[in-house]
Amino acid sequence: MIEYRIAQHDRWVRLDPEILGQTVVEHPEDLAEGLFLSGAEAWMAFRRGEIDASRFGVHGTENWGPAEIRGNLVKDLAALNKVEMLPWDEWGRMTEAYDGETGPDYDMLLDRVAAICISDDPTEIATIYRNPDLTVPDTLVCS
Repeated sequence: MIEYRIAQHDRWVRLDPEILGQTVVEHPEDLAEGLFLSGAEAWMAFRRGEIDASRFGVHGTENWGPAEIRGNLVKDLAALNKVEMLPWDEWGRMTEAYDGETGPDYDMLLDRVAAICISDDPTEIATIYRNPDLTVPDTLVCS
């Protein structure tokens, strides 16, 4: 999914380039709200118990479930800071999350990240991104 902002309408537009020109969904060039969740939206829905985390992942990989939602949230934060990552890039505590080795402290940090991403406040987004667990380092673990 790609998301871009239309300044004159003060809104974000989501599109799925993989399905453009197909009939999978109506208007893949401007996806309806809720049809595709951002990392922040998925994390918040997961924490509220509204979604089945086992339905979130990368087809053809073992990366599914809550850890994948965690990773996507952190990748979305990086993207909001103009650092685009690949689906298999890992940094910070992502590897620990995929191994089930993070705890409530990391989830509470991600609660803050999700709320800040949803708020769409550039200053807060830049500030939380400076957390060492969230900033993309010079060296990545690729799985």
